[in-house]
Amino acid sequence: MSLTLTQLRYLIAVARHGSVTGAARAINISQPSVSVAIDTIERDFGQKLFVRQRGSGVSLTSFGRVVVTKAKQVLAETDELMSLGAGNSAIGGELVLGCFEDLAPFFAPGLIRAFSERHPAVAVVVRDETFETLGRRLADATVDLGLSYDLGLPSHFARILLHELRPHALLPAGHALAGHPEVSLADLAAYPLITTDQPHSWQHMLDLFRGRGLSPVADMRTSSFELQRSMVANGFGVAVSYTRPHGDRSYDGLRLVCKPLSDPLPMQRIILTHDTHQRVSNAALAFIAVAKVWFSTRDIFAS
Repeated sequence: MSLTLTQLRYLIAVARHGSVTGAARAINISQPSVSVAIDTIERDFGQKLFVRQRGSGVSLTSFGRVVVTKAKQVLAETDELMSLGAGNSAIGGELVLGCFEDLAPFFAPGLIRAFSERHPAVAVVVRDETFETLGRRLADATVDLGLSYDLGLPSHFARILLHELRPHALLPAGHALAGHPEVSLADLAAYPLITTDQPHSWQHMLDLFRGRGLSPVADMRTSSFELQRSMVANGFGVAVSYTRPHGDRSYDGLRLVCKPLSDPLPMQRIILTHDTHQRVSNAALAFIAVAKVWFSTRDIFAS
């Protein structure tokens, strides 16, 4: 067996992008070159690393997940070896940041910009994820760090606190509760509740009500946070959210009213997370340090 670093980079790219075509496009290499590298690695190991499905890319086998994890460790250590003696400015390699889809547009671009200014030699790849896919990607080592709310993660995942948020109510302009200085969950339970369809998200929101003995009518779920906001703005119901954009208007230009909740509810945590069973690279550690400072100096979700 004579694995090369180039072959390992191709292997990780295929695992990350879920297809040979996507990997070849991302790293600007011909598709046959990537295919040959994967075939060579599988032949050397005598085992399949990927399950190939016509029309739906590839997925890692259980053995493939082990190999990819080790390959990432080898490449990370190689990058660190090449940077010895050069200090933090020489931290290099690649960092894959998985972001919960509701948080990604608010924080990922600014965080990556701040990190890249400090560590320009690191290539950062950002991916939108749901609660469910984020956990899988981190466990498979196809994502290095996750930016998320502290919901739905395995107990052995690290949780680095960046910020805490209070929930608030979303109401359409002109709603009967819009003139109140604050509202309660009991007030909101009298109106249709709109939730997003991320499993841990809508369950968490309903648990807030159920914990106070309330049973709201929640028969409308939306595919995204912005669609939820638009449905509220158009008068289809009310919502509870932790995320709040700068500017209380929906995508279609209608005004939303955000009101604090009077109930003593738990704060929600924005965290960086990683699988503690995986090695944390120097690039990931540097990103964590930058993120802590970045969040501490920003006015998160200001009115």
